Amino acid sequence: MRAATGPRAADDGPPRRPSVASHAEPAHRLGLAPVRYSVAIVATDRGPGIAGAAVAVEERGFDGIWLPDHTHIPVSRQTPYPLGAELPEQYARVLDPLAGLAMAAAVTGRIRLGTGVLLAAQREPIVTAKALATIDHQSRGRLVVGVGYGWNVEEMRDHGVDPATRRGRTREHLLAMRTLWEDEVASYSGQHVRFEPSWSWPKPVQRPLPVLVGGAPTTSVFAHVAEFGQGWVPVGGHGLAEAVPRLREQVAAAGRDPGGLLIVPFTTARADHGKVDAYERAGATEVCFGVNAGDGPSLRAVLDRLAAFTAERRG
Repeated sequence: MRAATGPRAADDGPPRRPSVASHAEPAHRLGLAPVRYSVAIVATDRGPGIAGAAVAVEERGFDGIWLPDHTHIPVSRQTPYPLGAELPEQYARVLDPLAGLAMAAAVTGRIRLGTGVLLAAQREPIVTAKALATIDHQSRGRLVVGVGYGWNVEEMRDHGVDPATRRGRTREHLLAMRTLWEDEVASYSGQHVRFEPSWSWPKPVQRPLPVLVGGAPTTSVFAHVAEFGQGWVPVGGHGLAEAVPRLREQVAAAGRDPGGLLIVPFTTARADHGKVDAYERAGATEVCFGVNAGDGPSLRAVLDRLAAFTAERRG
């Protein structure tokens, strides 16, 4: 079965050789800021350990590792898989991303540590805020919090979440976590989250702790980026060139500077220079390649191929 990570399906095939028309140019030669290259791994109980995978990612020069989030998969399977066909088995076996990123932080010293993406509506915000702050604190400021609204109706219902409220809950959970991360005395009162003035430490090293909202290029997604986010994780990269200016306009209209927005499309491991060129020209600040964890040797082989691809791009 095919694995998936974050918004896009992962494919462990080798990078495609670029055609003459799509030959890669390093970002600086295109007049663009340098772009990060990272890896999203569907880590499961049957694959290599997260700690070893994180070391392999860092040793090969990648800029980050991202882990997806599903607490469980109800066997009823009433909700269709968004990418079509059969739901990959890895969804039911995925390891917890917060525990996984903590392990990755302990054995690395440079790479960014990302949730790709965290299903924030399904997680209790006070406990989750503490866990995320601890990872950022102990990793000396390397965490990136990608968040999504969720698509599996049965999964969110098991968490007591009405699917119709998942976007509003995600918003409130992030706003509540933001006050716990940033305020000396934090409190929140909303429709879905309430807590009295409280102390909570540690605080994240990064101020603000970067939150990237995952989803399609809709007005509501961009409104959440403008309100509490530092960037966007697109559902794939189609239409990115048209969407990024709209996002920047919406962020600017909210009174914030869009210049520092993080744009991180996820793509497959079947890397294509033409596609990645298009992402970078559209304003991507990082490109994340989704890979199946497989076993240790197969994961290292995919990482080796992608490392060669990204080294060519960096020039």
